[in-house]
Amino acid sequence: MKFVSTIFSIASLLAAHAVTAQYTDQINTNRPGRSMGAFAVGLSIFQVETGLYGIKEEHSILNTETKGLGAELAVRYGAFMEELEFIADLQYQVDQQEDMIYTYNRNDFRQATIGAKYLVYDPDRGYDPEPNLYSWKANHKFKWRKLIPAIAFYAGANLIGGNNPYTFPEDHVSIKGMAILQNHWGKWVWVNNIIADKFLTDYPNFGYISTLTRGFNEKWSGFVEFQGYKSDYYADIVGRLGAAHLLNDVMQIDASVTGNFKDTPSILYASVGFSWRFDANYRDIVIGGKGSREDEYNEEKKKEKEKKEKEREERKKKREQRLDEVQPEGEN
Repeated sequence: MKFVSTIFSIASLLAAHAVTAQYTDQINTNRPGRSMGAFAVGLSIFQVETGLYGIKEEHSILNTETKGLGAELAVRYGAFMEELEFIADLQYQVDQQEDMIYTYNRNDFRQATIGAKYLVYDPDRGYDPEPNLYSWKANHKFKWRKLIPAIAFYAGANLIGGNNPYTFPEDHVSIKGMAILQNHWGKWVWVNNIIADKFLTDYPNFGYISTLTRGFNEKWSGFVEFQGYKSDYYADIVGRLGAAHLLNDVMQIDASVTGNFKDTPSILYASVGFSWRFDANYRDIVIGGKGSREDEYNEEKKKEKEKKEKEREERKKKREQRLDEVQPEGEN
């Protein structure tokens, strides 16, 4: 598709700069929140993020009540370069909607989106300050550069057609774009998404998602999230709370609750999920070739090793000299 070609062309130009791999020792998942992080999963990494949810909606003006269940599936794959990943995002729902007269049974995809994300800027790339050996305070004081976020862009296509009960009859393929900002402050991570969705339809949607995550220990983390969206048809703000538990380096489980602040309709969602990463094909690489920071690091290690070997040889010669000096004459 044209948007994928455009994203890949931009990514190829930006990849000319030396960068380090984005692969982490532990799984990097977007669940249980709705926001998308700036960093890709890593080259050749395949990742599945899935969940089940229950919903209850009540509309005070239309006098409708909706109850149902849904399933979510996001498939992420890193390809071509470390900063680029491709994403398929699916959401299927089965529900029952009642008004004062009728009862409607509905089931279909609420979301079917494919797209690509590319990290264009990482503030920690190439940043390796020397520690201050004389001041603990200088090493731990707040640095203003921590306010600079990592930046990524996402472009995708919504594939839901006009016969879907969760969209308008006139809707066909539409465009989704997103700017992604991500800050790391020790145990805190702050992610912001600025979203423009459903272009080429009668009701384009604009919105944001802001997620603040706190790591409590090596296994547990919690988050709070706010999402706002506005179109000529509907506008709302929802809030989410949840937690995630790391089973091992490649598996995570999570749970969350979602609610809103209005009654047209009021919304209550409860969700549980599971994320899994397949990384057997991953090789720890550094893009940038000769002259990159990795080459400099390896060269420094090589020089350090040679220096230590030389010092050992010198110490050995000195010991042999001392032995010769104390050895009695005529003794073999």
